[in-house]
Amino acid sequence: MARRVNLLEGNILSCLTQLSLPIMATSLINMAYNMTDMIWIGRAGAGPVAAVGAAGMYMWLSEGVAVLARMGGQVKTAHSLGAGDGPAAGRYAQNALQLGLGLALIYAAVMVAFNKPLIGFFNLNDPSVVRDARIYLVGVSLGVVFSVALIVFTGLITATGNSRTPFLATVAGLLLNIVLDPILIFGLGPIPALGVGGAAAATVLAQGLVILLFVLYARRDAHLFQYVSLKRKPDLACQKEILRVGLPTALQSILFTAVSMVIARFVAAWGDAAVAVQKVGSQIESVSWMAADGFSAAVSSFVGQNYGSGNLQRAKKGYWISLAVTAIWGTFCSLLLIFCAGPIFHIFISEEAVLPLGVSYLTILGLSQAPMCVDIVNGGAFAGYGRTLPPALASALLVACRIPLCMVLTRTALGLDGIWWSISVTCALRGLVSLIMICLFFRWQKKNPEKAAPALRSS
Repeated sequence: MARRVNLLEGNILSCLTQLSLPIMATSLINMAYNMTDMIWIGRAGAGPVAAVGAAGMYMWLSEGVAVLARMGGQVKTAHSLGAGDGPAAGRYAQNALQLGLGLALIYAAVMVAFNKPLIGFFNLNDPSVVRDARIYLVGVSLGVVFSVALIVFTGLITATGNSRTPFLATVAGLLLNIVLDPILIFGLGPIPALGVGGAAAATVLAQGLVILLFVLYARRDAHLFQYVSLKRKPDLACQKEILRVGLPTALQSILFTAVSMVIARFVAAWGDAAVAVQKVGSQIESVSWMAADGFSAAVSSFVGQNYGSGNLQRAKKGYWISLAVTAIWGTFCSLLLIFCAGPIFHIFISEEAVLPLGVSYLTILGLSQAPMCVDIVNGGAFAGYGRTLPPALASALLVACRIPLCMVLTRTALGLDGIWWSISVTCALRGLVSLIMICLFFRWQKKNPEKAAPALRSS
């Protein structure tokens, strides 16, 4: 497989396949980071899993910071590369990295300084779970710069049509994480058992290795990073464009996480076992959405470069092919979670009292995997066109509806399952609404070709 795929020419399905497969594999590898932690921590019981689940919410929130820099940087870099302007692409890449790193430092400082009240928000019941959650939060916060930089680097490299390098670097990080997790969690020889702190340390060290590999790649790259120098003063015009494109998606991501944190507080009222179920269940569910998110990144780069070159028809065809592939994947994941919920959840937590709760979670959420994947790939297509605001607003509205829906359903006979239904129903609606919106966008584009292309070239 070539390192860089030419997204502007050749068979569309072949281009998308070559670009998307490493991205999907990278997303699954990133999922494996978390699953590796869950498998080892799960051996210690539901308490440590609940602790990691609560603290992990704030790391999930940090992805909003990363998405802001990654989305704006990736889209504007792809547009510039499609237009054949390497220096402009380099300026956008440089400013995306500078913006992401700066925001990550601020975020990390806040997490470390206010770890006690932040964990206290979840009203966890067991003091030992609270202690472990604070330890894990501080540990992973010290590496949030790595995690943000990793996401931004991945987006920028993918924008060039190269998804193989992020995949190989991420595999190297996963292998290190697999080795370090049991050693640092349970101890080995002179190395003491660090528990959840060991899981955090293993993740940070693995991400550090990935960043090192990215830096080594960038020093040799002659396509994009030869124009990048973090020593240069930030370009306010570039950062304004990055913010314009990335801010709607970032705010959507932050709102999504904030709503999830509120729901997690509802879940905590049902006990630490319910918290553990949500954490493990979401990790299992991520098999579908992280793969779809990886394909979404491929669609964003493909559409972005072709949109930047003015080839609107090729960009549109690429989207429809991507949608078909992702819908098939989502349907497969739905069937897997619905019909194999018990055996799958048993891999992570085998406690008899917890298992029925996990089966309910996976079965209910399994119903919405296909429309969720559709929503994700539609978001990537809209981003490639540089139009992130409309889908972000629609998605944010539906996500916000989860809170009142959750409050209503949990007061019925559904109980805890009402929370899972509130998530599943809104996921399905997001997929339907985003599909309608992109069809309307294509109709507008067809009726106003003179407005569509100039808007792109001036963006």
